[in-house]
Amino acid sequence: MSSERRGPRVAFAAVVLALLAVTGAAPASADGAPVGADLHIAQTLGDRELTVVIRRAEPVPGPLRVELVTHTGTRPGPVLARTSFAGAVTSSATIALGAAPGPYDGTLRVDRPGPWELLLDDGEQVARIPFVVPALVTSPWEKTTYGGFVAAGVLLLVALGAAVKRPRFALVPAAGMVAAVAVAVTAALLSAQITPPPAPGAALDPTEGTVDDPFAVPPPSIVDFSRPPVNLLARAEGPGKLRADLVDGSTGRPVDDLLVHDNALVHLVLVSPAGRMWHLHPVRTAPGSYSVRLDAPETGDYAVSAELARRGGGVQLARTKLSLTATAPPSPAPAAPGPGPRQVGGMPVDLKTTPLTAGRTGTVTARFPAADLQPWLGMLGHLIVVGPLPDGAETAIGAPVWAHAHAMTPVVPGAVGGQPDETVAAYGPDVAFSYTFPLPGRYRLWVQAERGYSVLTVPATVEVAAGNGESR
Repeated sequence: MSSERRGPRVAFAAVVLALLAVTGAAPASADGAPVGADLHIAQTLGDRELTVVIRRAEPVPGPLRVELVTHTGTRPGPVLARTSFAGAVTSSATIALGAAPGPYDGTLRVDRPGPWELLLDDGEQVARIPFVVPALVTSPWEKTTYGGFVAAGVLLLVALGAAVKRPRFALVPAAGMVAAVAVAVTAALLSAQITPPPAPGAALDPTEGTVDDPFAVPPPSIVDFSRPPVNLLARAEGPGKLRADLVDGSTGRPVDDLLVHDNALVHLVLVSPAGRMWHLHPVRTAPGSYSVRLDAPETGDYAVSAELARRGGGVQLARTKLSLTATAPPSPAPAAPGPGPRQVGGMPVDLKTTPLTAGRTGTVTARFPAADLQPWLGMLGHLIVVGPLPDGAETAIGAPVWAHAHAMTPVVPGAVGGQPDETVAAYGPDVAFSYTFPLPGRYRLWVQAERGYSVLTVPATVEVAAGNGESR
């Protein structure tokens, strides 16, 4: 067969093979991490303990759904929700909280990507919750995949035209078409293996210019990129109201680069002189400034800690003390017995521990009446540890160990990530924690879990034995 007759057949075969590759190739099945996610933030707004859920907003402009999950004893009434961008209010909605605990929702609007604020106004106080609306940007590997297929389609038409008029020249666009298909298919297959970019507002500061394009590579920093520790300044700001200011340890300026850590911007823990504990989530009222309501039943010095996470600075624990004057009728602190059964919130709870020795991992387990616990702050349970305490004293001021451990929610088969739904009561009855007590002595523990939209706190006192070579 002559080369003149063989040329058109080879060119035609190449065109057909490329056409099959174009039409039969699977589209890209992954494009990196999902854009945005639901944001869960606990807020102690006045006398209401709320979980604020900001649903993922896409597309933009579009609706923004906000849910307020109330807990047992929450006062009913309206809460005005507003969205703000660069200080300008863009939309508002009134969310009417009912007497029954549970979720109540409202719908607002967002019209552009970038750093936003959700303002919650209960008539006495305004909480300003920062959140980020990311841009929907095509990833580089998506662009490569689609660009490859488009180039292959164009080259296909060129190859077909050349095969009809000049068969010899059809091999060149046909070869280019095969190469374009190969590039597109390779990009589609490898896209699932490529590490997604850092999420703006989560791993990167939303002011770094990555909101409009999360795939943009920021210029390298010429200084230390880590964030210094914070200083916690706590003070009473009128009867029953506390204020906590966070300032940078190196500049003294307000710290306003916090990440949502364990479903809160700040976990504020106070321990009274008699050993009563509060786990609160103050509302952000201004950059670096947080406020919370607390009617103190005791006069004296309170131990205070703030657990938070800074962008680039990791999780931090700042501690201080605060002198308060009682603003509530005096009442005895809840009993903190050792391991064993006790009554909490009108229900039996059994707290057990393995032998506790300094330097060795021990287990603390609280058994509740039934497997109907709800996730709180994204976890099945929380364990707060303070100690060792001086003999005969309950004050946590000066205690060298201050810890916050978690019991994770079990993995649900078939679940695709995301936050545990606080409205699902299907966990427990055991809530177990593993913790290594670093020093021997007497410790005060508080186990916290949610049941029936009520956060239950189980106080206990444990003795930790000295390890080999240690003495009390």
